Amino acid sequence: MDFEDVSERVKMGEEFKFYYKGEGFWISRNSAGYYLTRESDSCTQAFASSEELFEAGTIDGKRLKELWHQFEF
Repeated sequence: MDFEDVSERVKMGEEFKFYYKGEGFWISRNSAGYYLTRESDSCTQAFASSEELFEAGTIDGKRLKELWHQFEF
């Protein structure tokens, strides 16, 4: 999936599950904000906007955009 397409769809409220190195993650939202959650231990990063999620959200110390080509949807 294309980074710009997914980021726009998240902004509109769509949620996504993806895998990175075989581990499941969710990008989700509710009325309080946007979230990046690791399935294995429910470790969650919270953000005020979808833009902030994609700019500041990290996995293994790297921003989502840096790892994007390694995600499996």
